[in-house]
Amino acid sequence: MSTVADKLAKKSTRKTGGKQVRLRLVYVDFWSAVKLSFLAAVALAIVTMVSFFLIFLVLQATGIMSQTDEFVGNITDGSVSLASLMGLPQVMAFAAVVSILNLIVVTVLGAVGAGIYNLAVKVTGGLLVGFTSN
Repeated sequence: MSTVADKLAKKSTRKTGGKQVRLRLVYVDFWSAVKLSFLAAVALAIVTMVSFFLIFLVLQATGIMSQTDEFVGNITDGSVSLASLMGLPQVMAFAAVVSILNLIVVTVLGAVGAGIYNLAVKVTGGLLVGFTSN
């Protein structure tokens, strides 16, 4: 015969299953989406600047820039020099312009995405998300 203490010991050793909760995402805060997309755009801008710099260094180290400069000089009889047009300051300035434009575009797209989602939720009812606790 099992005692009450044995029954309680069996209950405590048994692992309880995690509770499951199903929630519906019915609203995305506009300013939170703008802030998050801005941070993503800053990260993308840093990656853009570093990648432009590294690509320029690789092209310089392999000699592709000098070969291209020589080729363009032969075609234009030496009137155009790519070395003066595509130096490191010019490349990094172009990378900065591209990064700033990406910063603006990605931030605006995040805001527009949040607005469109909030409008679409009124029709669809939202996104159903399931959570479990372990």
